[in-house]
Amino acid sequence: MSIPIINPKQLNEDRYLDSTLRPTSFNEYIGQEKIKENLNILIEAAKKRKESIDHILLCGGSGLGKTTLAHIIAKEMKVNIKVTSGPAIEKVGDLASILTNLQNNDILFIDECHRMNKTIEETLYPAMEDYFLDIIIGKGPSARTLQLELPRFTLIGATTRTGLISSPLRNRFGVTHRLNFYEHLDIEKIITRSARILKVKINEDEAIKIIAQSARRTPRVANRLLKRVRDYSQVRANGIISKQTAQEALQMMEIDQLGLEPADRQILEIIIKKFNGGPVGLQALAAASHEETETIADVYEPYLLQLGFIDRTPRGRIATKSAYNHLGIKYPNNDQDKLI
Repeated sequence: MSIPIINPKQLNEDRYLDSTLRPTSFNEYIGQEKIKENLNILIEAAKKRKESIDHILLCGGSGLGKTTLAHIIAKEMKVNIKVTSGPAIEKVGDLASILTNLQNNDILFIDECHRMNKTIEETLYPAMEDYFLDIIIGKGPSARTLQLELPRFTLIGATTRTGLISSPLRNRFGVTHRLNFYEHLDIEKIITRSARILKVKINEDEAIKIIAQSARRTPRVANRLLKRVRDYSQVRANGIISKQTAQEALQMMEIDQLGLEPADRQILEIIIKKFNGGPVGLQALAAASHEETETIADVYEPYLLQLGFIDRTPRGRIATKSAYNHLGIKYPNNDQDKLI
């Protein structure tokens, strides 16, 4: 199955793009003003005390800038950053190797930290609190515990599924910030900045607005759409992005003015037509749409919820009146029990 262009998760092609366009300071970072202000205070206070900053948990959907913030924090603190992910840390030995190679005040960034296994989590507890690591050597009666002293590091965890992080681990983070979807004006500023860095020619402000409206209020998606529209303009136009060129490119990709692609609309149509507007459980919705439950929960559902096109109820997902209107389907006004 092809990966949707609006998938906010990082794809292989995004790695170079993200590194090229990634802001390197809070001044360059557009949006999330409250979070930036709080982090600035946290960093300045830590610098004055000449200490490492508290452990930080960054929550929010994919592509909203959690990794970028982690790198900016490291740069502002003038320390090294080690990047890994929850699934990559399979054994306690893997974690021990990473932690023992850190220097004082260094930052360990763990993406998808909700996917760490329970053993790794439990090993992290004393490392985060007391900066030591207990390693069990041997098995059975002859087993012994080796305690390793660790440098005073900072753990920055990033997650798209806060509810999957165990309470003991979550409580050990001194700071928790949730990144929200961006305002359209901020997305327009991000596209303008990215176009300048990529040397993309855009001759109309309206073209930027059109791309921003379809970017699902997510910077990574905005940059990816900009790249696709640039490709279209170079092949089908004169290499300059105009309002018409942007519209034609998005139409060719079957992305509408709200950033919905065919898979989004299919999910809404399944809820409305196959399940009479809902409620429908996630498993049933995944089976009917031939998508994985994680893909629906992580890729499609957050934005549909943000748009107000679906609601979660104790009995499952339901389509709202706004979803019916967007698809041009008559809303069953006599079916008020769906809204309970």
